[in-house]
This record gives sequence, C-alpha cells and structure tokens, in this order.
Amino acid sequence: MMEEVKDVSAGSVHGDTIKVTEVLQDGDTLTFIIVSQKLSGTGEYHVDRTYDDFEWLQQHLYTQEDVPGIQGVIFPPLPVRPQVNASAKVMKQLGFLALGEWQPYCRALETFLQQVVAHRLLSKNPALELFLTSADPPGRQKIKKNLFNRLSQAMEEMRKEGHKDVDEFFQTVRDQNLQLTGSSRTAAEKFLDVVLTEQKIAVACGHFSAALHLCVEPGQDPDHKAFSRVCVKLSEVFDSMRKSMMSFSLNDLNTLGLGLDLESRHLEAEKEMLFRRTCKLVELESARRNAERAKPVRKAAMEEVKKASETEFEQICEVAKQEISRFQRVRVETLQKSLIQWCEKQLLTARESADVFSNHLEAFKAMT
Repeated sequence: MMEEVKDVSAGSVHGDTIKVTEVLQDGDTLTFIIVSQKLSGTGEYHVDRTYDDFEWLQQHLYTQEDVPGIQGVIFPPLPVRPQVNASAKVMKQLGFLALGEWQPYCRALETFLQQVVAHRLLSKNPALELFLTSADPPGRQKIKKNLFNRLSQAMEEMRKEGHKDVDEFFQTVRDQNLQLTGSSRTAAEKFLDVVLTEQKIAVACGHFSAALHLCVEPGQDPDHKAFSRVCVKLSEVFDSMRKSMMSFSLNDLNTLGLGLDLESRHLEAEKEMLFRRTCKLVELESARRNAERAKPVRKAAMEEVKKASETEFEQICEVAKQEISRFQRVRVETLQKSLIQWCEKQLLTARESADVFSNHLEAFKAMT
C-alpha cells in the first residue's frame, strides 16, 4: 500500500475517457471500478477504488503548499461519502446521488475525476497519476485536516465569513455566490421532490394494474367476459402509465437532476474558495496592524511577515480571478447542457407515450 507520493509524471490518461463503470458492494463497503484510456493508445487502465481512496486524492490536491496561490483554486467537488442503508439525514445530503442503484453517484465521481484531470494546476499532482493507474490502493490513511479543507472552525470562521472585502470584485462575487448557493440548493431539493413523486405515481399505477387482474372472472357469462376484457385492457393502460412515469422520472434524474446537483456542489466549492481567501485577507490585515504597532526590536521581523502575507494574498487573488472566470463559464455550459438533454429526453418520452396511449384508445374504440 503506497502512502508516500513520489515524483511520478502525470498525464498518462485521456481525461474525457475516465469512466466509473461499476460499483461493487461488500457489506457496508462500496468499491468503484474506474476505467481510463492510456494516452499511448496501447490499452486501458482498470483500477478499483473505495471512497477512502477518493478522499486520499482530494487531500493531496488540497495540500499542494508548493503551488503559488493554490488556495485560490475552486476545487472540483467530491460528493459526500456514500453509505449503504443510510439514515434519512444522509439520504437527504446525497439527494439525487442516492437514487438509481448508485449509478448517479458513479457519474458524480466520474465528473470529479474528469474535472481534476482537466484542471491546469491540479492535473500536475503526482497523486492523480497513482490514483488512476496504480493497481494497488494509493493509500488509505487519513491525512491531517486543516483550515484548507472545510468550514469547520465554527465561530471564528463565521466572523471571517462576514468580513468586508477590500476588493469590490470579490465582494460582488461573494454576494452573488451567497444568493446562488441558497437558490441552487432549493431548486435541487424541489426537483428531487418531483422525481420522487413521479416514482410514487409509477408504483401506484403498477399496483392498480395488478389489482385490476383480480377483477377478472372466469366463466362463459357474456357480461362477465366483457367486464373481464375491460379490466385486462385497463390493466394494460395503467401498466403503460407506470412505464411512462418511470421513464419521465429517469429522464429527470439523469439530466436536469444531476445537473442541479452538480450546480449546487460547484457553488459550494466556489464558496469555500472565497472563504479561504477571506481568511487570508483577515490574516494580512492582522499582519499589517502588527507591523505598525511593533516595537523597534521586532519591527524588521514583523515587516517580513507582512511582506510574506502580502505576496501570498496577491498570488491567491490572481489565481482566484482566473478560477472564477473559468468556473462561471463551465458552470453555465454544464447546466445548459443538462437542460437541453432534459428537454430532448422529455420530448422523446412524451412522443413515445402518446403513441402507446393512442394505440390503447384505438383498442378501446374497437371493443365498443
């Protein structure tokens, strides 16, 4: 088990070929099979990874302290940990990703890896190469977490989060993100309610279709035979309604549902980057105050700390502006693509359903 990342050249796979093709369950543990095409064109990499492996990769991406301005990066969002037989609270956190027998979750992991490989800074991390190509697990020991990971130091972080920005551009972005984050989360939750309701309607139609068969009566009585034929035909209609509603539900889940889920997680990732930058701003302002108030014997040392903080903050801001520009473009394109796919799938399913119900109508007319 490799726990130390050595200098391995990254970039040996085609990023857009990365697929999470299968999920294997062993008790409460889920193992994901990842397939990617070699850049050399001589074959594919097949590796199996658990969620701990994904966290291992994420932590190595977070802790690239030697990369100038790394805290200005909007890191691709890793979905929350999947759990077999999860509680209602965990299911709510997973949302769309908990549906479809883990296939939506596999697609979310797929997107995470593809975005990491496509990132100009993150793709250079040697941990990524090991994760995608090594036959052995890359390392499952937890890396010590720090401020760079999560919004976890509650009271102190809340104070910094509301800190007034010195840059109008970043203050505007922070205000927009605050509004969009809440709206996107609400939109995803409401649309999830739609999908779950469609699934419930499909189940109800299936039950009613089965119940109608109980009304079928044997015998040669003409009235009974006519009634039985109507019940059988109605059963077929409700079974078609079940199939149609399930198709609409799957369309919603696999297109706009996953699009809204990714949109929400993207905005959360941007929020975390903006928060990290705000924390550095607070540190810089503190360093400047300390330098101004320092006694002569400590003046030089405090000035050095101030200059180092200024340099680090400038690097973070430079990277953050590039990231925000790229992020907003990619975010809009991704959501637009999911909306287009949703409309196309819904129109196709509606036409197919219309043809089926038209045939049922003709069959009823023939019976009369």
